[in-house]
Amino acid sequence: MPKISPELLSVLRCPVTGSLLVQEGEELVATAGDESGVRPRYAIEDGIPLLLPPELLAAAASAGSDQHDATTAAPPAG
Repeated sequence: MPKISPELLSVLRCPVTGSLLVQEGEELVATAGDESGVRPRYAIEDGIPLLLPPELLAAAASAGSDQHDATTAAPPAG
């Protein structure tokens, strides 16, 4: 399980609530709840926190990485 350094955790904030984040297992969890009282949770992949709000994370996952690779591999115009 990748451990996020205390220095990094001290500057990271939840993009939904603006609160501090704490590591619980392989996730970062907001210390404050959103408008419905739920504390947002964020995955850590390869030691990198994925701090996208849940609705944007779902949209990014559905877009697929192959679509992103095709746009970044194109040579610059002109």
